[in-house]
Amino acid sequence: MEKTLVMVFKNAEGRNASFSLAAPREDLTGQEVAQTMQELIDRNIFVTSGGELAEIGSARIVSREVTELELV
Repeated sequence: MEKTLVMVFKNAEGRNASFSLAAPREDLTGQEVAQTMQELIDRNIFVTSGGELAEIGSARIVSREVTELELV
């Protein structure tokens, strides 16, 4: 099962901007994610087409099962 951490921010225009990170730690907490998201905002590390990241929106861990098919 593949897991991805999805962090959603609001940008300067009020639109959603999301960033996904593969294989988050199993023991990752909401508090750690919130602190990291705030640090990304404070440091202006990312700029979107709608401007700088302005506020924390939400975060979630998405699990998905991937089955490779054999092509013959």
